Amino acid sequence: MSVISDRGLSTVMCRVGRLGLLLLLVPWCVVWSAHAGGSGRRGSWELLLDSTGAVAMHMALTYCNTVVMFDQVSAGPSGLRMPGCGPEDDGKRSCWVHSVEYDIAANAVRPLALETDPWCSSGAFLSNGVFAQTGGYGDGVRRVRYFDPSDPLPRWSESSELLVDKRWYSSDHVLPEKDRVIVVGGLNVFTYEFIPKTAPKEGAFELPFLRQTRDKKESGDNLYPFIHLSSDGNLFIFANRDSILFDYNRNQVVKTFPTMPGGGPRNYPSTGSSVMLPLDFSDGFLKAEVMICGGAATGAYRAWRRGKFYRALSSCGRMVITDDEPNWAMEDMPGPRLMNDMLLLPTGDVLLINGATHGCAGWRRAKNPSHAPYLYKPNNEAGERFSLLNPSSIARMYHSTAIVLPDGRILVGGSNPYKNYTFGVPYPTELRLEAFTPYYMDTFFDSRRPSNLSVQCGEDRDRIGYGDEFIVRFELGRRPGKLVFVVYAPPFATHSQSMNQRMLKLGCSGLVRETNGAVHAVLKAPPSSTVAPAGFYLLSVVNGGIPSKFEWLRFAHE
Repeated sequence: MSVISDRGLSTVMCRVGRLGLLLLLVPWCVVWSAHAGGSGRRGSWELLLDSTGAVAMHMALTYCNTVVMFDQVSAGPSGLRMPGCGPEDDGKRSCWVHSVEYDIAANAVRPLALETDPWCSSGAFLSNGVFAQTGGYGDGVRRVRYFDPSDPLPRWSESSELLVDKRWYSSDHVLPEKDRVIVVGGLNVFTYEFIPKTAPKEGAFELPFLRQTRDKKESGDNLYPFIHLSSDGNLFIFANRDSILFDYNRNQVVKTFPTMPGGGPRNYPSTGSSVMLPLDFSDGFLKAEVMICGGAATGAYRAWRRGKFYRALSSCGRMVITDDEPNWAMEDMPGPRLMNDMLLLPTGDVLLINGATHGCAGWRRAKNPSHAPYLYKPNNEAGERFSLLNPSSIARMYHSTAIVLPDGRILVGGSNPYKNYTFGVPYPTELRLEAFTPYYMDTFFDSRRPSNLSVQCGEDRDRIGYGDEFIVRFELGRRPGKLVFVVYAPPFATHSQSMNQRMLKLGCSGLVRETNGAVHAVLKAPPSSTVAPAGFYLLSVVNGGIPSKFEWLRFAHE
């Protein structure tokens, strides 16, 4: 399988646009302020499936509006047999489903075969929408797998190219260079490397920061390091409590940031989570701000070995990593939390979901589920940013995941703090799949919700070049409120990591409203792949705080 082909672009709605005419008609965007209201609403939950067959330990949304889910083949019997296998085949590893493709529209799963074990692995999307998946456990620890969602019958494909080092609990990030992914760290591995390889003998490169942040007594506390691509092209890397700005091309630390306060480490097994807040056209996409929330208390791993479950951290920290003198600004969540997922919403707010209140990550090392999500509004005044949302009835502990769907819902699955599929115990293996619907998707707001989005990116084109102008057409039943245009790179989610998650607020240079309610907006693409690495993004139009459903578009190197 080619991993850099340009197939399967039928879902990108690109048509000929009269860009020049619109630019003549309206040289600026006119907006009116409006109150979204309903900020006190707390969202709702829906059970989608009683069983996905396989635990959603890892989860990723594809541009074909499917979700690929998988766990570990070493877990043994799962909740679903592969086609053609019967009870007489139960002893065969290949006869149990440990990966599925979820069709969002059909609300159904299709089993996928896995050749090697991707347990606790990492991943990223290439520019053509192919999912690149790295590392794992046992026979999968040095493997690279690809999943092309545009294939007529998508399947996992194992690359003959191996990773240089063993990668278990590593992190990936897509880079500005076309189809280049960095793979960082892993258990007792203090290096980084790249995929795909550009030379037959391309090796791995030492990263002493990973060795410096390892706590041997706490089983690491630097695994699954948080990685964010800064606006200057360098990587922000956070492990344990410390962080650096790293030039991966020169293998050089550019800046060392202050140690994060708050009472404990933030990385596996003291698992918290991290996001980079949306980049904004208004400052040239220069300001980059990272937020990290939750984690385990100092000594939680050793305490668990003594049968004690320490209270998790309740602190969050924000830091503008592009400041001349950056420092952490700390604040508290409504309660303690670890193993939480952090997702960027189209409103620019942050959703914290899943996890527990005591212990640390790993097999049966935590208790007391965090059933209620938190909503965080970063632009509110300090002390008024967090709110508590409606709880789920399902415990989402270790090995649970969450992602944003194109229709605005949050897909939530997984949880398995056991080595095998185990039921009838506290916090059993969880195969149920849920959706959380944020308040702004309520039908109450439909009259002010932009609808029927389409992207017009020029004649004979199926992608948008950097710095190009393109047209977004949408319908609006009433006069616009304050319009914001956001694009969102969906993450690969696992172990409270949302790898490669990224959001940008785009500039608008012209706006036309037709008598039938249709609106044409002239938007400008990000200036470079440093700001937005090439690939598929979800576009949403937010009207007075109420977002449309997403529409796919693609930014590409010319």
